[in-house]
Amino acid sequence: MTAWTPVADFDAAYDNSAAVQGSAGIIAELPRLAAAFREAAGARGHAELDIPYGPNARHRLDLFRPDRDRAEGLVVFVHGGYWKALDKSVWSHLARGARDNGFAVAMPSYRLAPEARVAEIGEDVARAIVHASRMVEGPIRLVGHSAGGHLVTRMVASGSPLPPAVMARIDLVVPVSGLSDLRPIRRTRMNDVLRIDAAEARAESPVLLEPVHDCRIEAVVGADELPELRRQTHALASNWSGLGARIAGGEIAGTHHFDVVASLAEASGRLARLLTAGASR
Repeated sequence: MTAWTPVADFDAAYDNSAAVQGSAGIIAELPRLAAAFREAAGARGHAELDIPYGPNARHRLDLFRPDRDRAEGLVVFVHGGYWKALDKSVWSHLARGARDNGFAVAMPSYRLAPEARVAEIGEDVARAIVHASRMVEGPIRLVGHSAGGHLVTRMVASGSPLPPAVMARIDLVVPVSGLSDLRPIRRTRMNDVLRIDAAEARAESPVLLEPVHDCRIEAVVGADELPELRRQTHALASNWSGLGARIAGGEIAGTHHFDVVASLAEASGRLARLLTAGASR
């Protein structure tokens, strides 16, 4: 059994950028990769960009369709950034793997803190999923990174903002380095922006909620990530499996917080294959 060390410095415990050597350069490269992918997909007529799904300027999603007449289903990727940073344009290239494996991939932006509270951000994500679900038939598979991992897990937890008809189509959820317990985040300086209070932490932490939809859940985290990110992944898997969920928690060897999602960008990548397994062709 893993021995977890008590947290002494909550800011350091959740500072992914400081924990990864060269993180600034890694993050700076992502928009270039994403833009190149959007340009190539658009040139082939496979990209529908900045589709509005709500009234706010950030209520926009991109949809990347596969090179075939009919998609096998829909993958929705929800980005991270601790609910207060980044947007869909940074991650477009991560749609390549699932798209090349026959799935349409939707990538939404959403309102950020402090404009929106965490619960409201979850409502944005649900709204985006509903909108994308009207554009693509078949099963829906959710994948989210970091705060996005929290948000996709929240979609299948008690009090989910998703309507039952859309939830019924979800057959797989993949939280990657997901945050399942918001209580420790309240002890970081980030909470000056996030404004998570005790009630919201209890109401929006999947680890404190119950699974409400019988789908497969594959919670993964980089083996080289901060201990707290690893603990949060294993805590979710432990708690929800004890409540009857079909959930597994695992670590991806040799990956840190920023490259743990890299395998989404290749059809043969571990996460891309996981997301698209069981497709009919």
